[in-house]
Amino acid sequence: MLNGKKIVIGITGSIAAYKSLLLIRMLIKAGAEVKVIMTPSAKDFVTPLSLSTLSKNPVLTDISDNGSWANHVSLGRWADVMVIAPLSCNTLAKMANGFCDNLLLAVYLSATCPVIVAPAMDEDMWRHPSTKINIEKIQSFGNKIISVETGELASGLYGDGRMAEPDTIYKCITDIFFLNRELEGKSALITAGPTYESIDPVRFIGNHSSGKMGVAIANELALRGANVYLVLGPSSIQVQNPQIFVQHVDSSQEMYEACIKKFSSCDIGVMSAAVADYTPVHTAKEKIKKVTDTLTVELTKTKDILKSLGEKKKKGQLLIGFALENKDEREHARGKLSAKNADMIVLNSLNDEGAGFGYDTNKITIFEKNGNEIAYERKTKQQVAKDIVDRIVKMLYA
Repeated sequence: MLNGKKIVIGITGSIAAYKSLLLIRMLIKAGAEVKVIMTPSAKDFVTPLSLSTLSKNPVLTDISDNGSWANHVSLGRWADVMVIAPLSCNTLAKMANGFCDNLLLAVYLSATCPVIVAPAMDEDMWRHPSTKINIEKIQSFGNKIISVETGELASGLYGDGRMAEPDTIYKCITDIFFLNRELEGKSALITAGPTYESIDPVRFIGNHSSGKMGVAIANELALRGANVYLVLGPSSIQVQNPQIFVQHVDSSQEMYEACIKKFSSCDIGVMSAAVADYTPVHTAKEKIKKVTDTLTVELTKTKDILKSLGEKKKKGQLLIGFALENKDEREHARGKLSAKNADMIVLNSLNDEGAGFGYDTNKITIFEKNGNEIAYERKTKQQVAKDIVDRIVKMLYA
């Protein structure tokens, strides 16, 4: 994704400067060309030698050095994006007011590329009214702000002001500036989370699904340009992307009805929800009292959403299902691919460490109707979502 992209990294005087080493390493590994500019005070926290070794380019700190001139205008025009991380309170104030007393600020003021900043400072500095005004000012100039995080600070206090982690900054760079919007104009239906099948007004049959995987896929589809309709079962996840319309449901029947209503107008359907296979035949209208030693609840099969959509699928639509297995995984996944008329089945195995319900990671194997079988290593669910959407895009435009 970043192969051949030109990125200027600006580093200011902050204890968080050590994180820039990790960020630069990630960018170089992704194929980007990186040039680093430091403010004079940044050298108190990280060394030019470390940064030049990682970036594979000389590190620039002064407008003139050993009789040579660092052309700040050409640097500002060379880059596809400029990233200032960490952004100290001092440099923030200078950016907001047009100061130009070091090379970093000179490059910033002459940059024709987008600029993204990751502030880092102590909580009281972060909350000061002048800092808020300065953030708003540089944002009004068109700069992108990566919000600070909450955690332990250099002062020993705990609170807001930590610079975002390198993987967060990396994701912002790719998502904001370099993510291809291959799905512009396409619409997608996603299901996520569990379903709750009521036994009485306070009890239900459910499962441990968090909805994290489905929501990650919805976010990735939206980032690629798709209009996303997310049918979300009971989940604590808050979806804030304005490109994702969320319909909250509780039961498998509600999820079924929402999907049947919407699927015909969608190009892509991803059924990642953990839908209950059975639901009570009768739901008690009042709370069942504990008056007997045993309780029998009669269950009946729920409607098979994936199969129903597979029967309704039209030419040009893609339908993706999920399979969570713990025995004969490949056989069950391939069988589901055929039986449900799906184009892709994403297999999770409960035998894999760090996969399944509740985890922030997942390990998948993708089975496609053309016979492709692609196994992936364990990754974060956000990275897994990218892998899944990559395959969706490839199949959609095959």
